[in-house]
Amino acid sequence: MVLLENTNANPNYKEALSKSLLFFQGQRSGRLPGDQKLSWRFSSGLSDGSSAHVDLTGGYYDAGDNVKFNFPMAFTTTMLSWSSLEYGKKMGPELQNSRIAIRWATDYLLKCARATPGKLYVGVGDPNSDHKCWERPEDMDTPRTVYSVSASNPGSDVAGETAAALAASSMVFRKVDPNYSRLLLATAKKVMQFAIQYRGAYSDSLSSAVCPFYCSYSGYKDELVWGAAWLHRATKNPYYTNLIKSLGGVGDQPDIFSWDNKYAGAYVLLSRQAILNKDNNFEPYKQAAENFICKILPNSPSSSTKYTQGGLMYKLPQSNIQYVTSITFLLTTYAKYMKATKQNFNCGNSVIVPNALINLSKRQVDYILGLNPMKMSYMVGFGSNFPKRIHHRGSSLPSKAVRSNSQGCNGGFQSFRTQNPNPNVLTGAIVGGPDRNDQYPDQRDDYSRSEPATYINAAFVGPVAYFAGTGKFS
Repeated sequence: MVLLENTNANPNYKEALSKSLLFFQGQRSGRLPGDQKLSWRFSSGLSDGSSAHVDLTGGYYDAGDNVKFNFPMAFTTTMLSWSSLEYGKKMGPELQNSRIAIRWATDYLLKCARATPGKLYVGVGDPNSDHKCWERPEDMDTPRTVYSVSASNPGSDVAGETAAALAASSMVFRKVDPNYSRLLLATAKKVMQFAIQYRGAYSDSLSSAVCPFYCSYSGYKDELVWGAAWLHRATKNPYYTNLIKSLGGVGDQPDIFSWDNKYAGAYVLLSRQAILNKDNNFEPYKQAAENFICKILPNSPSSSTKYTQGGLMYKLPQSNIQYVTSITFLLTTYAKYMKATKQNFNCGNSVIVPNALINLSKRQVDYILGLNPMKMSYMVGFGSNFPKRIHHRGSSLPSKAVRSNSQGCNGGFQSFRTQNPNPNVLTGAIVGGPDRNDQYPDQRDDYSRSEPATYINAAFVGPVAYFAGTGKFS
């Protein structure tokens, strides 16, 4: 692996942090507020939920389409909340913007969890119809089908992740809005009970409405562990740690962390108790977290992670940067715990110091922000060279401010096929990223590389806040 020499000044991490949060305004569904900064977006999805006689307006479109998939949206919310909890002191004025981004999601997730007793709504919009069209969210005329899970159609994975999001966010609002925080936590407990009581994968219950888009490929046990880990952090109730033990405690030992597979995140979260609180009951999770990191570090004897010549972690060809940001979040967070207690650990015979994790994290953040062989920032609107033709309907079509009438389902494909840059800059959006050879063609139809997604950005907020708030990087 060739690591590019960074002899220049560091990227402007504070600017990158600000823009990584601004991006979420471009993904908003529902009625937009007067202080909307990305002014090319307008209100949309205002009748969402009406087919089920409930109000499911709000929330976020997951990526470059106009569908609300709650499974990745809840993970996005959990990661934004974790970013605020771990790195809030380094965020400065962006902490408030982080809370705004979280609340746009949690207001919606609360509706989904509370609208109908015995049901958890888990998505709005028929993805198969939506993906056949190329139209602005403000114009969409495809079916806004409402999807839910229940006792007879369980979804322990999406429910466990929703519980994690509500529990994590309840801690974000604990001091600034105690009433809202209590509502989030009470709802998290109920949703978690539903996830535990009615076991099953939402992919089985909803099939083509969520697959192949956001199938729960890793099963639902990881979400039960993750949800319980967050509820334990929010409540300190041993019920939740006992639940994790009943699920097998440390089971799978993955080398990935994503909207689908939460084990590594749960291990890092639980290891906090072992490292910071010196609670030996949590020692197995600390060991599991370190085993995970040993699979990531490039020089570790047990490394299973490839890196490009330019130094980017390379996990999978489909939207690879999502794994880079999620794993980088875990690296900086675990290093933070290690530094606080002056700890090292071993990968085989190699001694791992906190700075080994920090340096690798910094390399990933810097690569995304332009220190790479293409000299391209993979964050839209950051630096002088960034993706101009992202796979994103709202960004690629003329804004309502410019063209008031709808182009219909198919009319937008004319804009889709052009080589012109997108007319609306989705500031802060991080795309799927380059291929294994560090190449990025910047083509709108190359969705595995050119599509942004909420969960890519959500996981990036923590590491970039760490570097924005740290004067020295060693």
